[in-house]
Amino acid sequence: QLQLVESGGALVQPGGSLRLSCAASGFTLDYYAIAWFRQAPGLEREGVSCISSSGGSTNYADSVKGRFTISRDNAKMTVYLQMNSLKPEDTAVYYCAAGLFSACVSTQSSAYRYWGQGTQVTVSS
Repeated sequence: QLQLVESGGALVQPGGSLRLSCAASGFTLDYYAIAWFRQAPGLEREGVSCISSSGGSTNYADSVKGRFTISRDNAKMTVYLQMNSLKPEDTAVYYCAAGLFSACVSTQSSAYRYWGQGTQVTVSS
């Protein structure tokens, strides 16, 4: 059974850093692009970043460019999201998701079939 499990969320002060992890099991991670989404209370889920199956291609939402970095270690079946210079507006539940494609073909949550349970990131002083 395909499963994604996020971890690494925490309470952090503005300007701080966190690294989120998305551990996969039950399928071959190498074949699939993985995306990170986030959802703040009262707002729609938004795409944050995506990485292709090989890791050779990445994309980012404008709001996180230059601050967040996505990476993957297929041998460890894990995708990471390094978040630096965090702002209060980054506060949200962060989800990783897998679609049945190898390239980052969509930023829409509806394109992704498999989801983790989410991890809470709170940026506050």
